[in-house]
Amino acid sequence: MAHPQSKYADFEALRERAVALRREGLSRRQIRDRLLVHNNDILNRLLEGEPPPEWTKRPNAKDDLRVRARELRLQGWTDDQIQVELGCSKSSISLWVRDLPRPERKRTTEEAAAIARRGWQAKLAIRDGERQHTKDVARNAIGDLSPRELFLAGVALYWAEGSKDKPYDRRENVTFVNSDPGVIEVFLAWLDLLGIERERRRFCVMIHETADAKGAERYWAELVGADPSAFNKTTIKKHNPKTVRKNIGDSCKGCLAVKVLQGADLYRRIEGSWYGIVVSAREADRPNRT
Repeated sequence: MAHPQSKYADFEALRERAVALRREGLSRRQIRDRLLVHNNDILNRLLEGEPPPEWTKRPNAKDDLRVRARELRLQGWTDDQIQVELGCSKSSISLWVRDLPRPERKRTTEEAAAIARRGWQAKLAIRDGERQHTKDVARNAIGDLSPRELFLAGVALYWAEGSKDKPYDRRENVTFVNSDPGVIEVFLAWLDLLGIERERRRFCVMIHETADAKGAERYWAELVGADPSAFNKTTIKKHNPKTVRKNIGDSCKGCLAVKVLQGADLYRRIEGSWYGIVVSAREADRPNRT
């Protein structure tokens, strides 16, 4: 059996050979094959502290940014400043310049935080721009609605948000409630398409007591373009002290209920049309389920 000291001496001799080969510019694989060391742990120990030759380094998409980050650090820039300048993540910058001396702190913690906030706000502005671009593209792709498309959209909209008849509670009437002005506009355009006279439409504002009820009434009346006589008495919802509400104050417009007088026949047509959509969708999807 070999003495432990002999093993240590053998390792040191092997390490000297490995280091010499590394400094000659050989790669890990070439050193492994030259020394017949196929255990990665042992190879790591033999080459510990020896940087790889330049020719073995793979090009990276961020190499230019890394070089620039190191230049800025040598000029005394902080991580925050480099991040704002290059738009890179702080973790990447920290990794790229970790072996370089850190600059002396020239700003207070508050000033450094303000710089970081500006960088973050710039990122948020870019993200907001991307979000808005996606929405604009989708909006423009819709184009003009055909009467059939508007009809189908109105049926689906009503079935999602309108009142419905129940076997245990016969309510064949048309009442639609929503807080989104765009949804209300689409629903009214749908009623126009169906030839529902404006004289048959009644409106009711539904709003919380902490909001501006009079302002909401004016807002909805202007939106729908209806005479004040078409509006029923506003429904005021009492405040629950256990509920924390955010939609309060002047910005809260509540909901608008739209009711069609003598709407039983219209309701039956809506329900029938909706189930026609369901059957058509089911048939269209059948090949995907077989």
